[in-house]
Amino acid sequence: MTRTLMPLTDLAAAIRRAVAVRTDWTDTAELVAESLRAHLPGPEILTPDQRLGEPDRVAGHLLHVEPDGAFSILGLVWRPEQTTRIHDHITWCVVGVLSGVEHEELFDEALTPIGTRDNPPGEVSGFAPPGDIHRIRNIGDEIAISLHIYGTDISRVGSSARRYYN
Repeated sequence: MTRTLMPLTDLAAAIRRAVAVRTDWTDTAELVAESLRAHLPGPEILTPDQRLGEPDRVAGHLLHVEPDGAFSILGLVWRPEQTTRIHDHITWCVVGVLSGVEHEELFDEALTPIGTRDNPPGEVSGFAPPGDIHRIRNIGDEIAISLHIYGTDISRVGSSARRYYN
């Protein structure tokens, strides 16, 4: 369901302009990251009920799907200790942290850990396959909220993950 809040409208318009440049995925992710940095909303982009999260999984809220399927915007809510499986993606992705801290572990194709980073509120990062194998988790004591922008229609494909790894 598309929300009509002004910050989301401005953000979607900025992303639309970035995607219209029609460059490769890596450059598109950087252009979209620049757009998100300029239009990063606060956690109130989600309703109070949405910001509570779910007790047994990371809660995802579809906020916008571009009519032509060029991108989707999701709000993710991470309760303490919630995590993703190790995965990669079917398309470019940009993440902006709105509250809390998200801990990201990065892996090479052999699933050897190659780095970690803690992403605090205001941090925006973008990436594109290949080389996008990672796991995200909330290692803090409070709820973390992030905005994820994917270069596809998530309502159609169901998930941005291409593969999950053990």
